[in-house]
Amino acid sequence: MSAKYELLLRGNSLSFRGGFFGLCNVVLVTAEDGTRILFDTGHYCVRKGLLNGLKERGLAPTDIDLVFLSHLHFDHCQNLDLFKGVPVCVGETELGYARNPHPEDLFVPWKIHELLSEFEVRVLTRQGEIAPGIEHFEVPGHTTGCQALRFTQADGKRVVLAGDAVKYPKEILAKVSDMCFATVEQSRQSIADICEGTDIVVPGHFPEIFKRNGGWIWDEPASIELFLR
Repeated sequence: MSAKYELLLRGNSLSFRGGFFGLCNVVLVTAEDGTRILFDTGHYCVRKGLLNGLKERGLAPTDIDLVFLSHLHFDHCQNLDLFKGVPVCVGETELGYARNPHPEDLFVPWKIHELLSEFEVRVLTRQGEIAPGIEHFEVPGHTTGCQALRFTQADGKRVVLAGDAVKYPKEILAKVSDMCFATVEQSRQSIADICEGTDIVVPGHFPEIFKRNGGWIWDEPASIELFLR
């Protein structure tokens, strides 16, 4: 069995005057040995969608074996409480960053460390393996401790779940993040590491980006269906 992934919730990069929607990709990864890993959990406004996405696949939160948090911004971790009893993987550098974030970083949620204290937290080094065939590695730039996942599918294509180290295509094309709470130099290096030998990048807030004919392209736009009530 090879590693595979599917998007439980599709993110987008839409914003409005004074704010942004903050809907990130929430990804279900299945490792070679069948370990189910949830990459990020989204924030409160997608709670129902997240539970429905699991239910549609015959799963409940208790069927997840690991929760992997790419970083500790609200739009990526606030539904963690739905996964009580599930071990949580988060980078050591990111845990330190979230205790003392950049002065302009307004997005670390209130009492995230208190919430994490209720879980078995598996503190990650800068690089390693969290399940057979699933590599984690540090990609500083957006925050100092962002982490990504890398694995190879059955078709031989290498996939990187980049989180907000690459939020949308602009950043992979410009080779730098446009919201760096670490340094621009770190962001450039992280995006280079993400792209090296990679066939598919799953950004934090956009559909998958594919390497084709020596360049990067995407097959669908980020979209959102809105209802007035």
